[in-house]
Amino acid sequence: MAEKLAKGARISGGQRDKLASDLKKKYESGRSIRELATETGRSYGFVHRVLSESGANLRGRGGATRGKAKKKS
Repeated sequence: MAEKLAKGARISGGQRDKLASDLKKKYESGRSIRELATETGRSYGFVHRVLSESGANLRGRGGATRGKAKKKS
């Protein structure tokens, strides 16, 4: 399990690079952003931003999506 980070603590420099690398590996091996956020004690938005900055290929949302409503004739 990843080390919990202090809530609201600023993560920068080498520490952020290491965190980004670790999160990217875990995400690309199938873990979800929500799982990684819970594991690290950070928000979904923080993890999403770090993954984006690290160049991770983010997956699309799962589940059903709404299409255009069919017109009734």
